[in-house]
Amino acid sequence: MIHRRLPAEWEKHQATLMSFPYEGRDWPGKYGAIVWTFVEIIKKVAAREPVLLMVKSPDQQGKVAGMLKRAHVRSENVRFIIKDANRSWMRDSGPILVKCSDGTREAMQFRFNGWAKYRNHRKDQRIPAAVADCLGLPLREVLYEGRPVVLEGGAIDGNGCGTIVTTEECLLDHRVQARNPGFDKGDYETVFREYLGATNVIWLGEGIEGDDTHGHVDDICRFVNRNTLVACREANRRDKNSRRLEENLERLQGARLENGDSPDIVAVPMPERLDFEELRLPASYVNFMMIDGAVLVPTFNDRNDYRALGIFTELFSDRQVIGISAIDLIWGLGTLHCLSREIPA
Repeated sequence: MIHRRLPAEWEKHQATLMSFPYEGRDWPGKYGAIVWTFVEIIKKVAAREPVLLMVKSPDQQGKVAGMLKRAHVRSENVRFIIKDANRSWMRDSGPILVKCSDGTREAMQFRFNGWAKYRNHRKDQRIPAAVADCLGLPLREVLYEGRPVVLEGGAIDGNGCGTIVTTEECLLDHRVQARNPGFDKGDYETVFREYLGATNVIWLGEGIEGDDTHGHVDDICRFVNRNTLVACREANRRDKNSRRLEENLERLQGARLENGDSPDIVAVPMPERLDFEELRLPASYVNFMMIDGAVLVPTFNDRNDYRALGIFTELFSDRQVIGISAIDLIWGLGTLHCLSREIPA
């Protein structure tokens, strides 16, 4: 019998998947700045590992290639996939790759439904097949009792050894942005065990205010090694996030890993509240992105930037920690981790 395992993000990568934006829908008024932010991220990744870069058309590929050349990106490390998409959030619409006990890999296709919020997601549903075809990997649709399972990659985070962390707000709220109406914890845990090899699930409560996804865990809590989780903490007790994040920290203190051990918990500060127009933006340092030899951390021109970078520098002593300005990116309601999907080697 073949067993599957969801690799940890810090394991060796074959590549990192990204999708270059071709319009400013997710960043109204800021598209001109966003494309060059993308180029800078791609440059940092391509210096260390290959990039699979999705573009809408051959015409866009030519334009992007020209931008990469101007920025002195290692173009030999960038491989283009021509595939039209609705959005650039590869963490959520891209495939989740697992390793199998027979030495092979599979691309898992969970159903993507626009975070149970947006109707224009049909093009994004075809992304996993395009990526699997590019990589030469089999694509497996995730079903439960004959029903396609809706799940975004940003809703879960794993330690590579069988433990997954997620939130009740995202997966169990059947009134707001319901992914799988009627699912309970047992249903999800069965799916995680069968398709991702996860034998243990840590359930947190709520995500942060302003999160368009309604509770993605990759804005509040992430594994940084097999035994250690970083979790956000809001120092301002008058901020709505303070109570939510403290309750999550309490849950983590009582949690157990797949081997029965208590996880090590490291608190990471939140940046000060960030608003633009009528929206509170879900700015978080925990939306970092791991690549071979480095960790890219979103920064927000905030006094807590240096504290967060210092914490990650201590935790990732074997990797270079690089701050990436995310002031413009966060206007799209996501940053580095949301925009990327690691392809395990």
